[in-house]
Amino acid sequence: MTAEYKKYILNFKRPSGTSRGVLTTKETWFIIINDNNRKGIGECGILRSLSVDDRADYEEKLKWTCENVALGKERLWEALIEFPSIQFGVEMAFRSLEAANPFELFPSEFTQGNDAIPINGLIWMGEKAYMRSQIEEKIASGFNCIKLKIGAIDFSSELQLLKYIRQEFSSEEIELRVDANGAFAPSEALEKLKKLSEFELHSIEQPVKQGQIEEMANLCSRTPLPIALDEELIGVFDVTKKEELLQTIRPQYIIFKPSLIGGYRGTQQWMDLAEKEKVGWWITSALESNVGLNAISQWTHIKKPYIPQGLGTGGLYTNNFDSPLEVHNGKIHYNPAKDWNFNL
Repeated sequence: MTAEYKKYILNFKRPSGTSRGVLTTKETWFIIINDNNRKGIGECGILRSLSVDDRADYEEKLKWTCENVALGKERLWEALIEFPSIQFGVEMAFRSLEAANPFELFPSEFTQGNDAIPINGLIWMGEKAYMRSQIEEKIASGFNCIKLKIGAIDFSSELQLLKYIRQEFSSEEIELRVDANGAFAPSEALEKLKKLSEFELHSIEQPVKQGQIEEMANLCSRTPLPIALDEELIGVFDVTKKEELLQTIRPQYIIFKPSLIGGYRGTQQWMDLAEKEKVGWWITSALESNVGLNAISQWTHIKKPYIPQGLGTGGLYTNNFDSPLEVHNGKIHYNPAKDWNFNL
């Protein structure tokens, strides 16, 4: 058994705004395992400035992983505890290697094309007119759950956008989620949540920056709308620490990005704790290529999600890999009649 790694740069069709700046490219890495003429493909979807494994020795750790691939999936996962995106790439590559089809990791009604996963339509930050046009486009294409990234333009303009949607569509017709990416100062967060709650939102993701545990716990206990933890989960490796975090903050929801929290195994740990603590959850991709999105989507389906998931990032790039993944009417589908075109 041998393994190699390769870097790939994904190019955004349009610069995409977040509270951390505007993205034009997205770096990703692939681990490819070869064993007796069989191939396994895994994506290490690092997000610079957000991933805990955004470190100077990242490529060195990828090299070490490939040199030690014979250790196997379990032992590598343990050894890579501080590199969650590589953990996920390893899990994906081994699952791919073991599968009859290297891209059908979890055969199901989803991969047979008989079932689909409801997802939210993602609205990127930008000028008010641009955000409004995105909203109109998502609703016209059949989405009934819209997620807006907020915190980059002025708050009053963001409230006006939400008001515009609610004037056109009730909360029964369109579910609204917002993601602040930690943009609110703790001193102003509760007041902003009160204003946001007037628009009957489903939830707000990460209103204040991660690591402010006391402030977040206080906010979750007083909030007029449900709070979902996102970045707060990053870098918490120990299961006991994960449980302590949930018991201390007591959020209404938590959001799983497998590339940022240790792949399937790391996500399952959080999922088990969430269900124990009666905390809602959903799963989200983190700007991976279609390879990573496919691996997350197939696993998400077998977890029987009960609300729209965050799996709509496959169409962002000019140079993504052709795949059977398709989005229609607010759902992600797997079309088994379509082939993969994975060329690095």
